[in-house]
Amino acid sequence: MKKIFTLIVLGALCISKTNAQDISGIFKGGPSDVNALLNAYTNPLFKGFGNGLNGGWTNTAKTQKFLRFAIRVSATGSIVPDADRAFDINSLNLTNIRPTNSGQSLSPTFGGRNGAVGQNITYYNDPKNPALGKYDTKLPDAVSTIIPAPQVQLTVGLIKSTDITLRVIPTFQVNSDVGSLGMFGVGLKHNFSGDFGTASHVIPFDLALAVGYTHLSYTKTLDVKPDANNAGTSGSQDYSNQKLQGDFSGWNAQIILSKKLLFFTPFVSVGYLTSKTDVGLKGNFPFVTGADPITGKPKYTTTPDPITINSSAAATSGARADVGFQMSLFFLKIYGSYSFAEYQSFNGGIGLGF
Repeated sequence: MKKIFTLIVLGALCISKTNAQDISGIFKGGPSDVNALLNAYTNPLFKGFGNGLNGGWTNTAKTQKFLRFAIRVSATGSIVPDADRAFDINSLNLTNIRPTNSGQSLSPTFGGRNGAVGQNITYYNDPKNPALGKYDTKLPDAVSTIIPAPQVQLTVGLIKSTDITLRVIPTFQVNSDVGSLGMFGVGLKHNFSGDFGTASHVIPFDLALAVGYTHLSYTKTLDVKPDANNAGTSGSQDYSNQKLQGDFSGWNAQIILSKKLLFFTPFVSVGYLTSKTDVGLKGNFPFVTGADPITGKPKYTTTPDPITINSSAAATSGARADVGFQMSLFFLKIYGSYSFAEYQSFNGGIGLGF
């Protein structure tokens, strides 16, 4: 039961392969306990990723001229706040799982501080009577306080100081280790400074409204089986249909003010963002639902489609403010910005404009 739900998820979303994080300990309990633990552990991963999907749309209020276009590749890093870097096991109202040391109930989330180690936990057949059997295991360690998200987009100028931006990655298999993903997004930006005709030349800045929507889908085939040294498994033992499936979507609207100074364009913006996460385990998965009272070996029960990440808990919404720049060196463009929201974030990238 190794490497089940891991940093490989994050790597796939960033189109890169990473080392897997072993969270087999979370599966040492019934589906209801596992759901609670998995939601608590992954909450900042999905909130940070949803926040990042809403970033990187633009670094200037100025729009592309008619049929001119720009291509950019960037990435956003969302910073997990202190409040989301750990969770209290005792607050989850688990049925059969308790901290092994009752005085140590705080365990790191995915977004915990670097080096933070997951707490030891114990599965009990009956927490009120440990003599009936128990099984000891461990929760996963922290992975990263920075949650990255990619942006690959094409912007084309339309009429009347308006341009359209497309984010498209056709669904494809990265490789067997990472899984498959696809992305679609669309955004519109209108520069109000262009609405004043010749008077626009006397307005000392560009002012625009931009809106954008992004959706990313992810699928990873899994291979989760009971530990070899166990006390028995009930239910189906066909684990060939296992997969992790996720959908991430987000809306972003912002008012942008910028001023071009030769090749350098600083900007500020204010706006509102929302994001939603729907992630689940599909297929048959073995869960520890008992322990031999003599040997302490785990007993398993197979459950189909057992886990759903709580989309409301992993969702983000609220006001957002950005400050940053665009630097134009002939066709080459360099972007950078910092965002203030529930999850603060930074964005950087490069592009070509024609």
